[in-house]
Amino acid sequence: MREPVFSGACTAIITPFDENGAVNYDSFGALIEEQIAGGVDAICVCGTTGESATMSIREHIAVVEYCVKKVNRRVKVVAGAGSNDTSAAVYLSQHAQDSGADALLLVTPYYNKATQSGLIKHYEYIADRVELPIILYNVPSRTGVSFTAETYQVLAQNPKINGVKEASGNFSLLAHTRFLCGDDFYIWSGNDDQVVPMMSLGAKGVVSVAANIVPEVMVRMSHLCLEGDFHAAARLQVEYMDFIDALFVEVNPIPIKTALELAGKRAGGLRLPLCEMTPQHLEVLRASMVRMGLLQ
Repeated sequence: MREPVFSGACTAIITPFDENGAVNYDSFGALIEEQIAGGVDAICVCGTTGESATMSIREHIAVVEYCVKKVNRRVKVVAGAGSNDTSAAVYLSQHAQDSGADALLLVTPYYNKATQSGLIKHYEYIADRVELPIILYNVPSRTGVSFTAETYQVLAQNPKINGVKEASGNFSLLAHTRFLCGDDFYIWSGNDDQVVPMMSLGAKGVVSVAANIVPEVMVRMSHLCLEGDFHAAARLQVEYMDFIDALFVEVNPIPIKTALELAGKRAGGLRLPLCEMTPQHLEVLRASMVRMGLLQ
């Protein structure tokens, strides 16, 4: 039986940039240390929150390598390696494996809008060329394509495919997947506002944006669920809903990088086409942070 890559909270970590737009490794290292001190179970590097879509291949590889070395096996490192080009996904996956990452996060190919057969071929092709466990990533709002439960059932037969980060918000898909795929095809919430309901249906934790700034909260929420205390976890989920909503008032990672800057962290700017928040949304975020005691 497969073991899950991680259980609990995995931070989808930002990539901080300096004033010239280059990766700020000093700041990145400090953020990694804060996450580990906050008790997270894993760190996901070069995912959507890490702005991987605007990184060069060379930058992507270097950021993964740095993260793996900085973490130094203290928690699991999940390396984003997805692409709409299967050969590029293999290239990134193999480099992540060579760097010492613990697992791969592979988003569904975007823009191409592959068929379900194409999705199966894409992931099986990659799995045949790496040894690391693979976490699928379903986020149809960004990619334009979603897995079906039947496709998950096929991919679950591959021993290298560990499970899926589910960010579709489709609870029917989640329930059907749990029914068809068995207990060792693992599911993680890809949405901070759905951690508790998804874990009540058997998800093993969350890949969290909010953990960048409140790691202890997301760790506690997910671990309460793992311990079966869904009542306490639900109270925490509800308590932080306003703040989580504020972190997605504009497209991720604009608000989370802004929140970190407001809190005195060196998150740096964003790469175009992402840009600074509108003044109205900035006030929504600031007000929520004040209510939660994250700003004076």
